Amino acid sequence: QVQLVESGGGLVQPGGSLRLSCTASGRIFSSDVMSWHRQAPGKQREWVATVTPGGGTNYVDAVKGRFTISRDNAKNTVYLQMNSLKFEDTAVYYCKLRTPLEAYWGQGTQVTVSS
Repeated sequence: QVQLVESGGGLVQPGGSLRLSCTASGRIFSSDVMSWHRQAPGKQREWVATVTPGGGTNYVDAVKGRFTISRDNAKNTVYLQMNSLKFEDTAVYYCKLRTPLEAYWGQGTQVTVSS
């Protein structure tokens, strides 16, 4: 069974940085699309960034130039480096693994940007 475990969230001041990690077990994910999503209080979950098996990346406009998604297939892990954090980045961040047939979600990690 596939499991995704996120880590790295926390409390950070505006302008600060955090790096989120998501490690997959139960599957070798080198051929899967990995993505990060987030859900702020009272809002719907939104897509943040995607990394393809070949390393291609794509970002929502709100995080372009500040966030970087990457993957380490040897460690079955995807990362989200978040720099220049803003109040509006506060949310629960989820990673997602997508196969041709199914999608799997992690349990989420809280990121709070506050002064």
